[in-house]
Amino acid sequence: MKYPKIKQERLSGSVARELEKMILEGLLQPGERLPSERQLAQQLDVSRPSLREALQKLEASGLVETRHGGGTFVRNAIADGVTAPLADVFLRHPEAALDFIEFRETLDGVSAYYAALRGTPDDHKMLDERFAAIEDAHDRGDPGLEAQRDAEFHIAIAEASHNVILLHVVRGLLELLRNDVIFNRAQLYGRPGQRELLLDHHRRIRDAILSGEADKARDAAAAHMHHVDQTLRDRRLNENRADVSHRRLQRYQAEKAEAESDPT
Repeated sequence: MKYPKIKQERLSGSVARELEKMILEGLLQPGERLPSERQLAQQLDVSRPSLREALQKLEASGLVETRHGGGTFVRNAIADGVTAPLADVFLRHPEAALDFIEFRETLDGVSAYYAALRGTPDDHKMLDERFAAIEDAHDRGDPGLEAQRDAEFHIAIAEASHNVILLHVVRGLLELLRNDVIFNRAQLYGRPGQRELLLDHHRRIRDAILSGEADKARDAAAAHMHHVDQTLRDRRLNENRADVSHRRLQRYQAEKAEAESDPT
């Protein structure tokens, strides 16, 4: 019996797989520029032609993109296909932002649950540092910075979940928050009493994850997003009421002016 020859994988394939793994695990982050071809080849201990071929494979699969004269950058390939169209929807239909918050109530709860189960000491250290950054922004009285640190805290939770799909979806969705596509986070943090309350929410989530209490972590994260959801709904309702009242006043004033100008 003649056995078929086993084909040896090209080195570029192994390099591509290693870089894929680093992207999926979040070691190489979306938007991050890769080192130069020479530096990366040295770090991976491969030839530049093999690295170049590996990068071409990754670009063809949509994991990286090469910008003319600017280098090679990591893409968030898992979330890009979802978040790009969503950004347009949210800009045209602001009310859809509430559906996003409602979705995050489940998503963040799952992330916190798995982070409590799977988080390593290094994950705990990172989460602690992210929370300390929120506290620092809070002490500075900077709502905009505090909101930014909020997003970074939730990404650290997704990283600690050790679920690559959760990580990339959360990272992509929070990018919409960073750009205030969904709602102005600084306005949320600027509401009276909100900064103290949100800080306490994050403390409860962190404590539950660090103590390994998965159910408690999930419930704390879900309760946090439920509060944000209700706050935004109340704000939207108040804005709608104010708009209706304003239009009623304008109509009354127009009718009054018309009556006063009519001599009959």
